[in-house]
Amino acid sequence: REKTIDGLPVDHPRFLQVPKIGVPISAALYAASLLPAVAKRRKRFDVILSSWAYPDGAAAVALGKLLGLPVVVEVIGSDMNVVAQMPAARFNLKLALPHASRVVAVSQQLGHAVAALGVDRDRIDVIPTGVDRSLFRVRDRREARRALGLPEDGKLAVFLGRLDRAKGVFELCDAFARLLPHHPDWRLVLVGADETRGAIGERVQGFGDRVVLAGQQPIDKVPSWLAACDILTLPSYAEGTPNVILEALACGRRVVASNVGGIPDLIRSETQGALVRPRDVEGLAAALEEALESDYDAEEVSSSDGVLAWPQAAALLRDALARAIDDPR
Repeated sequence: REKTIDGLPVDHPRFLQVPKIGVPISAALYAASLLPAVAKRRKRFDVILSSWAYPDGAAAVALGKLLGLPVVVEVIGSDMNVVAQMPAARFNLKLALPHASRVVAVSQQLGHAVAALGVDRDRIDVIPTGVDRSLFRVRDRREARRALGLPEDGKLAVFLGRLDRAKGVFELCDAFARLLPHHPDWRLVLVGADETRGAIGERVQGFGDRVVLAGQQPIDKVPSWLAACDILTLPSYAEGTPNVILEALACGRRVVASNVGGIPDLIRSETQGALVRPRDVEGLAAALEEALESDYDAEEVSSSDGVLAWPQAAALLRDALARAIDDPR
């Protein structure tokens, strides 16, 4: 129920939730459950910040109304792309979000989705997720490969995420299979937990050491995998605003990813990478080949537009909170 993070006390109030049938009333239950914990702190803060649309954001708006406090709701991806598409959740969000003081979206696409729910455009702030630049920075590629036990020569594409059909991993393997006969020193590494029940292993069985299933890796290894690669690839069917793309760019690595969700907001130029249609094996193979054959300046990628360090993103969020507090509405 309680812990301390970087010297800050954190409380985890329990809330009531009804499985399966509770979506229509989950925001009301959430607000009622949290009201005692929030009310007793009423004189200690000036604004409520919720970092998920439903039920959290809708409940936060209700709490703000009860306590006379401004509310900022941050939408970050699946809360709008998946949860907000559920009829009951969408109905509640249309009632609640227009009454938030401000809504922070981590991409333009999510900002448009919020506006479609009735939120005034002048109360929507688009603030990309920040990256920990102390971890995700340009590093020597060969050194990273040595540390991971990978061959130092040749081109390397890396996928980082759940090995799941919706992440496009089967299309990725099929696309890479088209490239292997023509590029004997190219490799693909798939980093993540296998949720295909072994189907992905069967798919790459004939590739030898050219396609590596690295399995789930500890978070502190992610910067090393990004430093080791030539490109990151993420050919998902649907996405919000994937942190791994921002982390790859911060590491100075170009990206080949699907043109879905908030990804076009992140890949804004050829310097940063290329976008492809989801499920398009031929298009993905062509984009991977062009990206792996092209040399680029890692420092230029790392310093490109849209990649914010944590202090930059924090300053923008602080400004949004201040605007909410100062808003006479």
